[in-house]
Amino acid sequence: MEEKLIQRLESAVARLESLSLSGGAAASGDDGPLDPSILAYEDLIRQYLGRVSAAADKIGGLVLDVTKVLQQAFAVQKDLLIQVKQTKKPDNAGLAEFLKPLNEVITKANALTEGRRSDFFNHLKSAVDSLSALAWIAYTGKECGMSMPITHVEESWQMAEFYNNKILVEYKTKDPNHLEWAKALKELYLPGLRDYVKSFYPLGPVWSSTGKAVSAAPSKPKAPAPGAPAPPPPPSASLFSSATSQASSSRPKEGMAAVFQEINSGKPVTTGLRKVTDDMKTKNRVDRTGIVGTQEKESRTSSPSFSKAGPPKLELQMGRKWAVENQIGKKDLVISDCDSKQSVYIFGCKDSVVQIQGKVNNITIDKCTKMGILFTDVVAACEIVNCNRVEVQCQGSAPTVSVDNTAGCQFYLSKDALGASITTAKSSEVNILVPASGPDGDWAEHALPEQFIHVFKDGRFETTPVSHSAGG
Repeated sequence: MEEKLIQRLESAVARLESLSLSGGAAASGDDGPLDPSILAYEDLIRQYLGRVSAAADKIGGLVLDVTKVLQQAFAVQKDLLIQVKQTKKPDNAGLAEFLKPLNEVITKANALTEGRRSDFFNHLKSAVDSLSALAWIAYTGKECGMSMPITHVEESWQMAEFYNNKILVEYKTKDPNHLEWAKALKELYLPGLRDYVKSFYPLGPVWSSTGKAVSAAPSKPKAPAPGAPAPPPPPSASLFSSATSQASSSRPKEGMAAVFQEINSGKPVTTGLRKVTDDMKTKNRVDRTGIVGTQEKESRTSSPSFSKAGPPKLELQMGRKWAVENQIGKKDLVISDCDSKQSVYIFGCKDSVVQIQGKVNNITIDKCTKMGILFTDVVAACEIVNCNRVEVQCQGSAPTVSVDNTAGCQFYLSKDALGASITTAKSSEVNILVPASGPDGDWAEHALPEQFIHVFKDGRFETTPVSHSAGG
């Protein structure tokens, strides 16, 4: 990793010296393109993004389309990095206007994931979600409400990795071009963009002290019509609260959220939030008994398992439990301000994705259908009950995993979670995916037994699982 970085720096210096000797661009007075950080960014695009583009050319179709938007986004950020060196540090309204070109490209990318779901949905989501990493350029200091640039790039990739891993599993034995595309996309950010930011902008962009000022009015020639409203100023409090929660901007909680509130479609996660009453809490619900009845099992398999009553919720209750309820079709739900004393309860959600950042005590996924859950660490257990077709990925540690009365579960274990104790009951199609031993980063899939043979021997029954040919 360090050697690659040194090579890129040496290449940038060599090009700078060559251009200086030839006098290229000296007369223009614009030395932005000659800056080592800009040359290194060009090398980043050529080395890493070029590999993604080469794979996309072989695949074609929507994968090629979203890759072209990816190229456009990186090109726009390069232009912004050049302008940063010629511009005074703006206020929040000015920053929103300054970053508007990048916002527009990301909005264009989001449009590719809307409408009818294509066969390459995982490719589209992986590429589109990864673009939030480019928002590191909006970091203006500790008070802006977002993570440090290096950390932001790493955290932003986590959501994209959920879909990226699905590509690696789906095409493991099908088409190597898709595997190459997925692996190249990850390396574009880790180590690519992360190492670039670490080398040149670990504390954020360095604005000019004598450059031009940026106001809420557009700095580009293509100005909006007279009287167009300026971007709203950032709120005084965090946007990630129970009253005004926006999942797609939970990491950048203040000024950053105001700047990039439209990057990921800008749609609020919930409306009209209300407190969970005692009868809605898990411990007080009459349907949560230790025995699953036949009627409940039949209703689960015959109709979607999500609640038809109650508003969508994403809120912290009494400082101890995160409640995610009745979310339908939400792909960008994020819980970031959590700690090891809090639990997460996901109930009645359908066709949504929840990302849990940080260590929590317990995670329960109850009566959900077509859900994706991505979490870092859990202290006690991750429980999946009464669900249909769920996918869960653990990026850190999880001592216990429980799957109960569930039809269709794919659980991705990280290397740190391979020692987890996994319990299944009254469940089918449970597959555990673990990192392969090879360096290519693929996943090995293991199907857990659904059928057992019981033999009475020596005064007791001996139980053995029926072998599965699909086992990893």
